[in-house]
Amino acid sequence: MTRDRDPAGRPRNARPRDALGRPLDPADDPGSGVVGTDRIPDDLVITGAEAAALADRLLRDGRPFHAHEVLEAAWKSGPADERDLWQGLAQIAVGLTHARRGNARGAVALLSRVAERVRSYQGGAGSPDEAGSPGGVGSGDGDGSPGGAGSRRAVGRPASPFGMNIALFLAAADDLAARIERDGLDGIPPADLSPGLLADAP
Repeated sequence: MTRDRDPAGRPRNARPRDALGRPLDPADDPGSGVVGTDRIPDDLVITGAEAAALADRLLRDGRPFHAHEVLEAAWKSGPADERDLWQGLAQIAVGLTHARRGNARGAVALLSRVAERVRSYQGGAGSPDEAGSPGGVGSGDGDGSPGGAGSRRAVGRPASPFGMNIALFLAAADDLAARIERDGLDGIPPADLSPGLLADAP
C-alpha cells in the first residue's frame, strides 16, 4: 500500500479520524459510510491571532487533538522566536487529548512537563535546549517565579500574546496534572478537560 505524501515527500496520514484524532478502522473506506471529523490541513499557514482563536474554539468544544494540529501549524509557520509558545501549547493540547482518551499516565506526563516551555517563552529564556535547562526556569526571572512580569517587560513579550490568557491556561494544566495523578481520570468532569485559551472568550 502506497503511503500518502505531501509535495515535499513527507508522509501524511489521509485516513479519517474521530473527534479525538484516532484513525478510524482501515476497513472503513470512503464507500463504507463511516465519516470522520474535518481534518486540519497538513500545510495550514495561520497567523498567531487566527491560531489562538481557532485553538480556543476547538479546546472548548472538546477537540484538543485538532487544537494541537492548529497550534502545531502556528509553530511551523510562525516566527522562530514564538517556537516555545506554540510548541508548548500544542503539547498541552496533546496532554488533554491523552486525558480524553483515558490515558492518565500520558496526560500527567505532558501536562506536568511542557508548561515550562511556554513559561520559558514568557520569561524570554529561549527554548530549553538553548537555555541549557529543561524549561529555562529561573532564567531572567530574578524572583524564581515562572515567566515573571519583569522579565516579560524586559524582552517586550506580552503577558497575553494574541489575546490568550496564558497564566490561566497553564494553571489549568498544572491543576489537571495534579488531580489526575492523585485521583485518576474517573472523577474529572469533561468541562475541566476543556480549558480555553482566549482571555475574553465567553
